[in-house]
Amino acid sequence: MTGTAPSTTTPRTRRTDALSAGDLDATVDELCRLLPDWLPRRRWYAGKGHRLSEVTPLLAEVVVPGRPALLQTVFRTDDGACYQLLVGAVPGPAGAGVPDDAVIGTARTPDGRRLTLYEASFDPDLLSALLDRFVAAEPCGALEYHHVPGAVIPAGLRARPLTGEQSNTSVAFGDRMMLKVLRRILPGANTELEMLAALERAGDVPSAAPLAWAQTAGWQGAEPATLCILQEFVPARGDGWSIATAEAESCIRGACAAVAPLGGFTDEAFALGRATAQVHRALAGQLAARPLSLPEAVELTDALAARLEDALVEVPDLTPYARGLQTAYQDLREVVRRGDPLPIQRIHGDLHLGQALRAPDGWVLIDFEGEPGHPFEERRRLQPAVRDVAAMLRSFDYAAHHALGDILGAAPGEQSARDVHATRMARRASAWAVHSRRAFCGGYTAAGGQDPRTSPVLLRAFEADKAVYEALYEARNRPEWLPIPLAAVRRLAHGSRFIG
Repeated sequence: MTGTAPSTTTPRTRRTDALSAGDLDATVDELCRLLPDWLPRRRWYAGKGHRLSEVTPLLAEVVVPGRPALLQTVFRTDDGACYQLLVGAVPGPAGAGVPDDAVIGTARTPDGRRLTLYEASFDPDLLSALLDRFVAAEPCGALEYHHVPGAVIPAGLRARPLTGEQSNTSVAFGDRMMLKVLRRILPGANTELEMLAALERAGDVPSAAPLAWAQTAGWQGAEPATLCILQEFVPARGDGWSIATAEAESCIRGACAAVAPLGGFTDEAFALGRATAQVHRALAGQLAARPLSLPEAVELTDALAARLEDALVEVPDLTPYARGLQTAYQDLREVVRRGDPLPIQRIHGDLHLGQALRAPDGWVLIDFEGEPGHPFEERRRLQPAVRDVAAMLRSFDYAAHHALGDILGAAPGEQSARDVHATRMARRASAWAVHSRRAFCGGYTAAGGQDPRTSPVLLRAFEADKAVYEALYEARNRPEWLPIPLAAVRRLAHGSRFIG
């Protein structure tokens, strides 16, 4: 473990330190004792279903001394994953603003003092002090803070923790900046920093410009690992998921029939399709792009088939559709074998409605880190752009059925035999999804992207892969929602495209 006294550049003058020079190792030992029970309950913990028995500290630095103090830490779990925690340490109980479930536990210092340890992403005072580290851009022990060339980072802004995320944690600083605290830590150049820089160079794509980042100085012989990314704040009236589900609910109830006969949200879906095509065009221009080779097509379809085989072990409900899904993947391979050109490029990699913000001037795509948990070299791999499109089309389907469940007060698996009224609403939900999907594809095409409806084989294969991924997620986390992806799997296994 790396654990050093803080650098001489401290963020700001604070009260007497909660951690003295000799307390850090003892505190980290206490965290090792407490985290196996606390960590699996975090939304961003990826080891659901794994019995965590041990964690190993890789890094711990006091980045904000005082009372409370802030530790920036990385721990490795016994399944090999590494997680970052921002840990507050304060004598006595945690402050009034710290939620109960953020409290990790209590620890004793070598001199017998009692400390409360808590996850500090809810503590605006500590997070505001952490910003000073980015302003100064000076090392703190084994941590480095870097500016993007030309970036201006104002000091003294009040932190405001944001809610609603799963794989990472975000903090706003006024309406100027946002800090993304990465939870699952991987060594190597961060893909999101790379993608945001590419979009900034393109110049004509609305995006959140990167400003600074924090990284390890290189731990245990590995490459440096990015821990946090500071970027411009995107003012927005909401994300795509919240706006779409609200519109879907209105239409399912019948409120939109007179003003939006195509199902509501179609204008926004069209605009979102345009924004997605603009991002794809910028990434293709700034980063690598070329045709997919036959060996790469074989590797790609083998990966899709392997994901299905893995899912079948945990989700036996997929078994009746396995042959149809395998056929969809083989059809994709045959498209390339025939010599049909299939362009590949850098893509978003984890696109859904929640990854788009409705800014005043249009949609802005965010969170370009790719599929969480995958190595950076895999996330950096060139892919067909239609893979992002297929993921977004699946998100429209989810939004419709989520709204339907809220209206009926039941999860999808409990809605089938209710009454004629529920059946009529279910049809409206499907219609809303179809019209929104169609509008998205229209906007994507209007902005210069290849019309995904002209590539039904590709669209089917990638939608099927996404639905399999969703089925595995729901089986592990929300079994009552498993019918949503299973309905898509059934449709796609039988060859239907569900666009209209």
